[in-house]
Amino acid sequence: MTGEHAVIETIKIGGLAMELKTTYRRSVEFWKDKVSNVSDNWFDPTPCTDWNVRALVNHVAGEDRWTKPLVNGKTIAEVGDAFDGDLLGENPKGSAMAAADEALTAVAERLPAGGTVHLSYGEEDIAEYIRQLVADHLIHGWDLAAATGQQRNLDPELVADVAEWFRNREEMYRSSGSLAARPESASGGNPEADLLIAFGRNPDWAPQ
Repeated sequence: MTGEHAVIETIKIGGLAMELKTTYRRSVEFWKDKVSNVSDNWFDPTPCTDWNVRALVNHVAGEDRWTKPLVNGKTIAEVGDAFDGDLLGENPKGSAMAAADEALTAVAERLPAGGTVHLSYGEEDIAEYIRQLVADHLIHGWDLAAATGQQRNLDPELVADVAEWFRNREEMYRSSGSLAARPESASGGNPEADLLIAFGRNPDWAPQ
């Protein structure tokens, strides 16, 4: 719903209803927890084969820096190259945490009013955009945990939420080149593993 109507979108999880704003906050807090525990392994490999730890964190920090202008109605062209390149500087952990906090505040302020955001492929409902961000923070949080030797189990409610949203979108994202292929050697059988496989991850990934 848009305009003067509040966004009250929820998703049923185990008989309970989780509001989108809660889902988003929990996914970002999960990401922040993993960032806070990175030590000296900024250049270690990650499940995202093109990125080391620093590049992965920089990617999500970029998503977080884009969030405020987009939910406030800015277009891609208006933002321009403001968030290109290295966003972490000499304090990568502090920079990533500040970006996440800025995004949390912006979404809390703007999501209740509904509306649309301007993305690279055109206008999108703000709730759909936030659901994309939930998935980004959850999956990349797992990537970061796996890369840095942290506890990598995912919140089962967030897994159920993202899986429900992603079920009818996986093929679209994969055909656009946004996802790696499902790893043939990966073994699923539980909701977390199945979700990771859908996002092109091997649940048993370990640094070589």
